[in-house]
Amino acid sequence: MKAQRGWVVALAAAAIVTLGLSGCSADAAPAEGGAKAATATSAKDLGGIDKLVEAAKAEGELNVIALPEDWSNYGKIIAGFEKKYDIKVNSASPDAASAEEIKAAKDLKGQNTAPDVFDLGTAVTLANTDQFAKYQVENWADIPDANKEKSGLWYNDYTGVMSIGFDSNKVPEPKKLSDLLGSDYSGKVAINGDPTQAGAAFAAVGMATIQNGGTLDDYSKGIEFFSELKKAGNFLPLDPTPATIASGETPVVFDWNYNNMAQESKVPGWKTVVLSGDALGSYYNQAINIDAPHPAAARLWQEWIYSDEAQNLYLQAGALPVRLAAMDKAGTVDKKALDAVGVDPQALTQATQEQTEKAAKLLGEKWAAAVQ
Repeated sequence: MKAQRGWVVALAAAAIVTLGLSGCSADAAPAEGGAKAATATSAKDLGGIDKLVEAAKAEGELNVIALPEDWSNYGKIIAGFEKKYDIKVNSASPDAASAEEIKAAKDLKGQNTAPDVFDLGTAVTLANTDQFAKYQVENWADIPDANKEKSGLWYNDYTGVMSIGFDSNKVPEPKKLSDLLGSDYSGKVAINGDPTQAGAAFAAVGMATIQNGGTLDDYSKGIEFFSELKKAGNFLPLDPTPATIASGETPVVFDWNYNNMAQESKVPGWKTVVLSGDALGSYYNQAINIDAPHPAAARLWQEWIYSDEAQNLYLQAGALPVRLAAMDKAGTVDKKALDAVGVDPQALTQATQEQTEKAAKLLGEKWAAAVQ
């Protein structure tokens, strides 16, 4: 499907990412400017964006977590921030899950190595709002109300569509979900993490739910599918990474379209398919660690993430940025990237906050036993 301009993005929040930090350092001791930045709910509280930049440069660095370079263009997004502001970005545990991000923040509280910012799946976001500092970026009005917590605790950044990546040299293209139960896929089907901790895996169960005749009100059908996959000997309990895909260890992977598409240019024969029927989308969420050791840089990172430049970088990787509709209307969207995405956000099915919380509870109770 060719991408259409004039999209209106008004999808509900969702998704997950993760990571863990290790090691120790001296306790963080923010300067006076940093202390003021720690309570700032907008750039205006610091005297405007120029003052925020000044305070962030004085801190000199930013700690991020769970941001793989090939995930929705984070390599270029991080490099762009460093180049524009001359602030060093320390990227820890890029392959971690969302729940691990929160754990790292709590374990490293008071240390200079603690994460400053988060990029989280929705279930983890909604369960940890007490870990976030309120902040509203300058482009706050461009983020639809359905895609942000009104006081600024969290805000959606990008979404994609759940897809199946596969090595066409090893397996046939799955045309429907039940195809994956066949002998062609024996020991070959993986999901990106644990759905009780990682957003992409959580969404994989949601996709299986709607493809297996269920609804997002009850993820039981998705859990049942993966239980059947396990009994058939086709479920592969190995977290896929670019390395496992390249080596052939994970020849079939449930993951976001932008992640699977990123492997097509690197792995001969790797292809991406979105099954017919309802397509599942899910936003990831930005938030600032309430205990951020670099509070000004953390806030400047959010200003960067919601700038036209960074939002277009998401789009260039196949992810749909939350400000897409506003940017398209203003004429600041990368039209070439928009036309190449091939996913219409209006066609995506998205879990509501209530559905997400209910599904998270169900997965916590049923997932481990289903895939044992």
